[in-house]
Amino acid sequence: MDRIINSLLETDMYKFSMGQAIYHQFSDYKTTWTFKCRNEDVHFTPEMVKEIKHQIREYCNLSFTEMELLYLKSIKWIKGSYVDFLRIWRPRFDDFTVNEEAECGLFIETKGTWLNTSMYEIPTLAIVNEVYFRMKYNYDDLYASFKDRFKAKLDKLITGEYNISNFSEFGTRRRLSAEAQEYAVKELSQHSYKDSRFVGTSNVRLAMKYDVAPIGTMAHEWIMCVGQGNHKHNPAYSNWYALDYWVKEYGVLNGIALTDTITTECFLMDFQLTYSTLFSGVRHDSGDPFKWGEMMLKHYEELGIDAQQKTLLFSDGLDFESASEIYEYFKGKTRVAFGIGTYISNDTEVEPLNIVMKTTYCNGMDVAKISDVEGKGMCKNKDYEQYLHRCIDWRMRNAEDSR
Repeated sequence: MDRIINSLLETDMYKFSMGQAIYHQFSDYKTTWTFKCRNEDVHFTPEMVKEIKHQIREYCNLSFTEMELLYLKSIKWIKGSYVDFLRIWRPRFDDFTVNEEAECGLFIETKGTWLNTSMYEIPTLAIVNEVYFRMKYNYDDLYASFKDRFKAKLDKLITGEYNISNFSEFGTRRRLSAEAQEYAVKELSQHSYKDSRFVGTSNVRLAMKYDVAPIGTMAHEWIMCVGQGNHKHNPAYSNWYALDYWVKEYGVLNGIALTDTITTECFLMDFQLTYSTLFSGVRHDSGDPFKWGEMMLKHYEELGIDAQQKTLLFSDGLDFESASEIYEYFKGKTRVAFGIGTYISNDTEVEPLNIVMKTTYCNGMDVAKISDVEGKGMCKNKDYEQYLHRCIDWRMRNAEDSR
């Protein structure tokens, strides 16, 4: 196969926003990331594994071009010191372990500095997806069905059957192929819509090529590693540490906070007046979006903050129909935005892969995500996961007692 990843910008924007903060504040942190396929009926053949390993090796031969670095430097919150670091940065193939020793036939793990391993997640998942769909199916037929489905949904956006306010494409990690994602971003950027507006993509290379905004702030790894990577921290306060270090790096810039790393209820205990004022909004990634949105509106109201000046960004498994329903419900109450991934970049006649790369260790200790719903977390040590649950429960219970 031709090389799948042809630029180090072929990743999501939040990898650079987190990467800069890691470089300045946590350059000595070390992490382990583990691949998981959640599809029970998917198996990767030895030929697929061999090709995936080859594609990762090809990716590790890349370095940033000066044109790419100039583009990154033009983003107002990226600092020259980080750009200078990226000028000499390259992926390390020695950080990867890739073999067939997993139930699904594909084992991938990366170990090294957080600066390095964080950057591997998105390109690795993009490689796995494209290799799987090109080798498992007739790719030309899949791509044809992708384009047909995309054109149908695009027409409904143009005519106003779907009205979703501001939305971005978030599909790099689970795309059918680089070709499919680029087709979608190109098409979306060339049209105007009745009550919708395409504002950008998480894919930095495509944002640069099609002159749209690169979208992304923080992911769960930020809260997990900042909050749980320091062994002196009580992990029930992970959000406080993560928000505090983010503000130290960015001030009021780049401010969409992610709420569900150790449950949104626990997050709100730390998202008090200072942070609720400084951050421009919050992102939803698990649980009922309507209940979550109402919870956030109530939180802003109790703090005396005008919710119409804040953004609720929804990004959990959306399509245009569900986004339209959410927008209609919250329209006029707050600013609403959407990050839509697989539905845009990998909607075909076959089921998409549900694959992830998650942080499983930080500085030699387990880390875990306790989401708002079951099944979105990934931890290798059940004892640690139970410990984290107990810490959160203790904090929530004592907070109730103190009221």
